[in-house]
Amino acid sequence: MSPEQTPTPDTSDAEARPGRLTAAAALAALEGVALLVGGGAMLLLGLNGDSDDLTTGVTGGLTLVALALLPLIAARGLLLRRSWSRGPAVITQIMALPVAYNLLRADSVAIPAGIVLALVAVVALVLLINPATTRALGIQGPGRAEGTKG
Repeated sequence: MSPEQTPTPDTSDAEARPGRLTAAAALAALEGVALLVGGGAMLLLGLNGDSDDLTTGVTGGLTLVALALLPLIAARGLLLRRSWSRGPAVITQIMALPVAYNLLRADSVAIPAGIVLALVAVVALVLLINPATTRALGIQGPGRAEGTKG
């Protein structure tokens, strides 16, 4: 069989994608969509003059839309079983934790949002560091060569 005919691990049906990997991708995508929707709403409010400050609304909206790309790209990479995708997905969850903390400290309706965000971030982190997820992405542990067992 030539190298062109050899199926890659990403497209092989021999080993199904673990449910944990799919769930982690879904949570990352959910966060990305939430950022996209929030950024779009903030941008629209800024452009329509409903925001107190046009610059803040537009800048904040564009920032959230740009930040939405990280978890969305990571989610796609996780679904396609690309090893590089775990890093951006983990970074997204780590960035979500301080945001959740600040929402929890608010004295408003933001508290439930903080609870949900914290739960999503912690669950996604657990799923992303799970050994089944690591194996499915083809990530080797530190100091482990391709053919060695440890």
